[in-house]
Amino acid sequence: MGVFIHPAADVSASARLGDGVRVWRLAHVREDAVLGENVIVGQGAYIDFAVHVGDNCKIQNGALIYHPAVLEAGVFVGPQACLTNDLIPRAINPDGSQKGATDWEARRTLVRTGASIGAGAILVAGVTIGRFAMIGAGAVVTRDVPNHGLVLGVPARLVGYACACGATLEQQTGLHYTCPRCGQTYDFGAAETP
Repeated sequence: MGVFIHPAADVSASARLGDGVRVWRLAHVREDAVLGENVIVGQGAYIDFAVHVGDNCKIQNGALIYHPAVLEAGVFVGPQACLTNDLIPRAINPDGSQKGATDWEARRTLVRTGASIGAGAILVAGVTIGRFAMIGAGAVVTRDVPNHGLVLGVPARLVGYACACGATLEQQTGLHYTCPRCGQTYDFGAAETP
């Protein structure tokens, strides 16, 4: 399939791009970033150095993904979403000198397979988003989200669970859920509950 890079995109020569990758206008892919097969990077998106993006991910226009984030396969990152990397950001040190690369500690954000990050959502550094979780538009995620978790708000709160197809699951009994769209059933164990 080959790789497509729009002439107005900025992709580092040391970035590794899998087959079928498409990088659109004004997107920036930094040094040593790794994009798996069939990744789509939308207009104006920013992929920081050494970020890892798995196969079949879609990163929409204006999304910002900072080092050392890891996106597993099939992750959707909505327009203007931001994955941060610093819990105590400052431009200067206490003595007034400008901070350099060694003056801060980047925290990894991990987004597991199939998860979706809504438009304008912010993931605070160091969180893990579970498999097929759904982060609502504009949410500010300050803590880990379980597999299939549906979170909304500022700060984001668990309000339910999402099916792999994207629909909100309906609780049957206890930890048993059913999807009203596709009929898939789920039996969440203690490890997947909040």
